[in-house]
Amino acid sequence: MTPSPRPAPRHVAFDWGGVFTVGTFDGRSTQNMADRSGVPVARVRESYFRHVRQLEVGEWTLPQFWDVMQAETGITLPYADFEALYLSSIHDNLPMYATLECLPAGVRVGLLSNNYPVVSDHLRRDPRFARFDALVFSNELRQKKPHPDAFAALAEAMGVPAPQVAFVDDVQENIEAARLAGFHGLLYHHERHAEFERELGAWLGVPVGA
Repeated sequence: MTPSPRPAPRHVAFDWGGVFTVGTFDGRSTQNMADRSGVPVARVRESYFRHVRQLEVGEWTLPQFWDVMQAETGITLPYADFEALYLSSIHDNLPMYATLECLPAGVRVGLLSNNYPVVSDHLRRDPRFARFDALVFSNELRQKKPHPDAFAALAEAMGVPAPQVAFVDDVQENIEAARLAGFHGLLYHHERHAEFERELGAWLGVPVGA
């Protein structure tokens, strides 16, 4: 009797904000800017969200972005102080980092994040990110989710076909785009982390987490 073929190995890729962070980085960073400067948060956010796409697709550097925000909001803060404040706005979702550490060695791990210059460099320097086999950032790709090109770049960087990869994101629109690109989509919320680990483990066919 001819033995049944082994199932293809399965892998996983993640978003960053809202997955490896608790809540949104943008919301926390703009609140921190407002608190530091005394400028109303609504004014900070109006400028920030009107221009942040320029960071996400790599059209502006972070200093350029800050120059525009200062001019529009009236915040007076040296760039170096702003950068430190910006990076300190990251609030790690520690259970997800624990999950990452426990993934079996045979599971390839990728990241696809709509992210910003300086922040992406900061993440690369994090020793925990050594577990990733592929890191794809929108500011370097010059294309952001949910565009199909972003998911095509992820599949290429992962080095395995998209149907063998689960994509984890906290935004339904991105999950739908991932599924259209052939990935297995898993919607994430940090308050249901244990449920997520069970779903991911069932799909990978290996135990995940505690």
